[in-house]
Amino acid sequence: MTLDTVKHAAETPDVEQPWAELGLKKDEYERIREILGRRPTGAELAMYSVMWSEHCSYKSSKVHLKQFGEKAPENDAMLVGIGENAGVVDVGQGYAVTFKVESHNHPSYIEPYQGAATGVGGIVRDILAMGARPVAVVDPLRFGAADHPDTKRVLPGVVAGIGGYGNCLGLPNIGGEVVFDSCYQGNPLVNAGCIGVMKHEDIHLAKASGPGNKVILYGARTGGDGIGGVSVLASETFDDTKPAKRPAVQVGDPFQEKLLIECTLEVFAEKLVAGIQDLGGAGLSCATSELASAGTGGMRVELDTVPLRDATLSPEEILMSESQERMCAIVEPQHVDRFMEICEKWDVIATVIGEVTDGDRLEIFWHGEQIVDVPPGTVAHEGPTYHRPYERPEWQDALQADDAGKLARPRTADELRAQVLQVVASPNQASKAWITDQYDRFVQGNTVLAQPEDAGVVRIDEETNLGVAIATDGNGRYAKLDPYTGAQLALAEAYRNVAATGAKPLAVSDCLNFGSPEDPGVMWQFAEATRGLADACQQLGTPVTGGNVSLYNQTGDVAIHPTPVVAVLGVIDDVTRRTPMAFAEEGQLLYLLGDTREEFGGSAWSQVVHDHLGGLPPRVDLDREKLLGEILVSASRDGMVDAAHDLSDGGLIQAVTESCLRGGQGARLVVPDGLDAFTFLFSESAGRAVVAVPRSEELRFTDMCGARGLPATRIGVVDGDAIDVQGEFSIALEELRTAHEATIPALLA
Repeated sequence: MTLDTVKHAAETPDVEQPWAELGLKKDEYERIREILGRRPTGAELAMYSVMWSEHCSYKSSKVHLKQFGEKAPENDAMLVGIGENAGVVDVGQGYAVTFKVESHNHPSYIEPYQGAATGVGGIVRDILAMGARPVAVVDPLRFGAADHPDTKRVLPGVVAGIGGYGNCLGLPNIGGEVVFDSCYQGNPLVNAGCIGVMKHEDIHLAKASGPGNKVILYGARTGGDGIGGVSVLASETFDDTKPAKRPAVQVGDPFQEKLLIECTLEVFAEKLVAGIQDLGGAGLSCATSELASAGTGGMRVELDTVPLRDATLSPEEILMSESQERMCAIVEPQHVDRFMEICEKWDVIATVIGEVTDGDRLEIFWHGEQIVDVPPGTVAHEGPTYHRPYERPEWQDALQADDAGKLARPRTADELRAQVLQVVASPNQASKAWITDQYDRFVQGNTVLAQPEDAGVVRIDEETNLGVAIATDGNGRYAKLDPYTGAQLALAEAYRNVAATGAKPLAVSDCLNFGSPEDPGVMWQFAEATRGLADACQQLGTPVTGGNVSLYNQTGDVAIHPTPVVAVLGVIDDVTRRTPMAFAEEGQLLYLLGDTREEFGGSAWSQVVHDHLGGLPPRVDLDREKLLGEILVSASRDGMVDAAHDLSDGGLIQAVTESCLRGGQGARLVVPDGLDAFTFLFSESAGRAVVAVPRSEELRFTDMCGARGLPATRIGVVDGDAIDVQGEFSIALEELRTAHEATIPALLA
């Protein structure tokens, strides 16, 4: 077969090419021909197809994502924002923290273990590429109905993949969520996040500058696994008529990644790298085009020098492969020998595959023949921009009119008690220990708080006890009812979770999971959620530093609930003053902070007891969220509270149950004046938390709340071995523990 060179492409303009099979639209293919002034070679077509995919180019979403920059609040902490591998923020004492959340949804449905494992590996390399040592991971997960047979296939594989890869890397898994809903049946969401730490002067960027500098590919050999990978898989809907794309799922090797991490950190320490990029989605196509595009010149690559696991791979396959554990570094000639020595020390394969040129083209050669000659920016950053039509779905008004407040409520204390047990034992509210116990949460010895706490907290300086906290949240049921408010509620909950531990919320990363952008209703959900999140970040002063968009999460014409997952990063000056969630000492006074209203739209109670979704989600008051956060942080710092837990899914009774079981202490609760017991226990009003206050601090704490204008209602005391709602019912902790902890193991047995 004749090699499709640039010269051959220019001489054969009418050759049929498989642009549609590679996911390109006809007008996109014509645009490529226009850019090049000829038809593309097979290698060029491969590069454009993966880089212009939805997953890599954000072609349907970037017109809406611009708001995160346009509405970004003034924030002195921001060091690196949207556009790099991950955002970076200043956390004080000369330290910078980089963090990001990304999706690996479609691969994880097809091949749960490898899909999830390589999702962790990919996000860790994004953090590493910024110059940071990865210190912790988080995993927001969504699965189909808990009792569906396929959930038993997908969930254990995903959890094993996350645990297997993260545990082998020696990274603690400190946070995340697990949510079950039938809408995710054919499209589970496997989002993965990572935090990394460095000094300010150690930040690295993805750019290739300096003619004559060498392009070094190092890490694992390139194989046939992951050809097209997430770039193709995540850019179309699943269809039962199509074959499973198992070869497109990458295969991970965490031990190789561990060597790659230590090797990379050592070359950083010796300042041998002028630019760096990890190889993730779109593989070498992405790394070479993005490095060249962000630099000041061009790049020449000898593709036949790439180390292969499979010698039969074609140039196109090498460019599209998303094989894991690979990085691409730009190294000045005088540093190459030392770079290679360090790679050899860590048993990491490293090969000079090209160099930076003083031109403006990305040129790739195969055994001396030129197969790529493109302007790198057109591949990396100038893909299509779609202004997709969007409109509010016809069914939205009827959904919101179907108010959950009309649902039948418990008529007796016995019914109320039974429904408490029913909610606490439901899959979404039940203990996730079966899952989180498979993760090492305390490796490295710097974990301060981890699941099931409100937020994960890690110490980053052993002398000063400086630390950071991270929480991820997102309620697809709220967002289905109102995507604008739902996105704001996701941010508010993550913000509240971070503040509840005593950390000051600082910045945001997001993972926006939606159905097909070709559906105007889905596109409306996306536009509204993005607008809501941008507006809320502006008001709370927490800029979006980066993130990920995952579209086409639907099977046929059935889309998932719109699921914007929001990660909030916070900083805590002294981790020894962090606030846990456990009610641990008898006599602690329980205070409910915030206002409780009759808000049940999208609630756990409406889902569990009535299998209902309708009405409006809880209202959002961002000024109140900010005030609550400030109170929680101040109370933690000044020793005014012993425990704190935010109120969200399941309401007050869920939070109190979790805190009591965590600390092994019961609680006596009194329904406040003006509230009925049902609303008191199950309302999901936002902007609320429950805190345990030592008696010695009660006056100081209530004075602070009063002076700041935050409602603080004394609702009970930590006492006994049961949760006793006075005048209503009592449930022994052992009965609650059995209900709370037995559900997930029974479902997955």
